[in-house]
Amino acid sequence: MKKNLLIFSLFLLLFFANSEYAYSETVKLSQDGGMELEIVHPDSVLNERTFSISFLIQNNGWESKQDIILKLTNPDQVFIPVTEDTIHIEELTASSSFGSTLDYVVHEDATEGIHFINIDYSQILLNNNVEPMPHTKMNVAIPIQVLNKPEIIIETISPESIFGKSEFSIQATIISNDIDLEDITLEILAPDIKFRGDTFYKLSSLEKQTPYTISAELITPVENITTEYTIPVKIVLTYTDDLGETNTSTQSMPLLLRPKTFMELTNDGGIWIGDFFIAPYVSIGTIVGIPAGAIISLIIRRSQNKKKEFSTK
Repeated sequence: MKKNLLIFSLFLLLFFANSEYAYSETVKLSQDGGMELEIVHPDSVLNERTFSISFLIQNNGWESKQDIILKLTNPDQVFIPVTEDTIHIEELTASSSFGSTLDYVVHEDATEGIHFINIDYSQILLNNNVEPMPHTKMNVAIPIQVLNKPEIIIETISPESIFGKSEFSIQATIISNDIDLEDITLEILAPDIKFRGDTFYKLSSLEKQTPYTISAELITPVENITTEYTIPVKIVLTYTDDLGETNTSTQSMPLLLRPKTFMELTNDGGIWIGDFFIAPYVSIGTIVGIPAGAIISLIIRRSQNKKKEFSTK
């Protein structure tokens, strides 16, 4: 029994290691004579990809079972078996178990949405471990969602608006939820805007569910801006998927370039007052991104404290 459980544990390990999908469902069923059936399957799959369904059958009763059959079918033939679609066990004695895995390929023409695999189970119980009883049967339908494309997410962090004669940070993070990526390029594009640092990044590979982040500094025009207008900023991602195909994803975000007001806070905690720039205050604690009035009040209070200290000496 321990050997069979070890084998099934290895099946599960291989299933999760090779599966393109992060989430799975477990179905547990009971049959006459203390038979327990556990089914592990992905909750979603991608077109043209291979996935696995794992089975663990345990005889927890004191009587043996014979001619145990698991037959899998899918009505719309969306899931194509790689080799077999049937598991046949000649006999399971008391307190024994059996584990196995069946592999399927999603048909390239499968429609997006929920599809079902029907599982028919049958067994013969040996009464008092001697007399075969009639076949007992049960069936279950497991739902699996088919997705046409892997989910690739681009998340960006940028200021709501920008003004002239300053620098602003922009950050982009990519993450692939379903598949590993290869030959990745990531580029930040913005007309009429200069950058400090790199705007073109190249990566040989990226594992699924592993975020990758890039950042750059936007340098806005020095000349005075009298009217506000929108600058279209694009994040362009190019990659090779697990089928060897090259794909491109683009995310666009508008940045409002506007005239600078009399008092402006920069993203590093500095302050513009007219044409004068006050750098961020840094000591044991750091003041960053608080209202400009609070910083000016702090400067005035410190100046008053210094005068008081001088007068008491």
